[in-house]
Amino acid sequence: MSNRAELIVADLEAAIEEHLARGFRLDMIMPADAPRIALVSTPHTAVRLVAQHRAPPEVSADPQAFVITRANAQAWSPGRAGMQYRDLIPGRCGGRFIASHIRIEEGGPVADYVHHHRVRFQMIYCRKGWVRVVYEDQGQPFVMHEGDCVLQPPHIRHRVLESSTGLEVIEIASPAEHETWRDHALELPTAVVDRDRSFSGQRFVRHTAADAPSTAIRDTGIAAATNGLAGARLLTLASSAKREGRHIGEFLFFAILKGRLTLKAGEHGTHTLNSDDACVLPAGTSFALQAVDDAELLEVSLPA
Repeated sequence: MSNRAELIVADLEAAIEEHLARGFRLDMIMPADAPRIALVSTPHTAVRLVAQHRAPPEVSADPQAFVITRANAQAWSPGRAGMQYRDLIPGRCGGRFIASHIRIEEGGPVADYVHHHRVRFQMIYCRKGWVRVVYEDQGQPFVMHEGDCVLQPPHIRHRVLESSTGLEVIEIASPAEHETWRDHALELPTAVVDRDRSFSGQRFVRHTAADAPSTAIRDTGIAAATNGLAGARLLTLASSAKREGRHIGEFLFFAILKGRLTLKAGEHGTHTLNSDDACVLPAGTSFALQAVDDAELLEVSLPA
């Protein structure tokens, strides 16, 4: 590729469409939740498109800040492939992590393509509705329903095919800003099925709620598949039930899926958490979660 250029554009989406109409192809876009950089190319030219009026989000100076994000406190914003995003960690833990509440309001085919992410860790939890997806070397497309989740290892090729109306998922990834690369050559599903394949030291995980035991703590298998890098569990607390602990790791995130809880977080005070609220606890925090009424929550931690 002999020619490389950078263009500052007023409207990134329009600039991408203009270049596609001129015979370019889209190779990379970032970040997914509020795209501001894209790479388009022909066999002889690569152009980096940068949105003029879309600045990077402000990140917290403290990577171990205490964070509570209330339901509907953050506005929905347009993201990649026609999806809408709500930021669950506005400070992004100093740029180390992102948690997004993602929705698709109108069901049907999704304007996605085969792609992969340059990430350290990434998982998707289906919050509401259903979504049909396909993954490299993992067999035929399948449907994720409410309560299901997947671990997307680094660089695994995948594609979102279609969704229900009102689909909602929660995505947690590290680092906060990462590149999404389009794969123009690979077709999914692949002929090879290798469910134990290692992608940068991690295995793909598909956790299906309907097949999981009805226990108060439901492990998703992500800890084993990442060799302890990260863990994700679904916690159910009956009314007045309590869970206590001390966070000594890199990252501890809770998303409230149902009900209401009281969080006592040491020097960070006592707080009420409701459905669709999210919380990040800094390292060194002793905490207690007590259900006000029957509650369910997603817990994600690094390390597991």
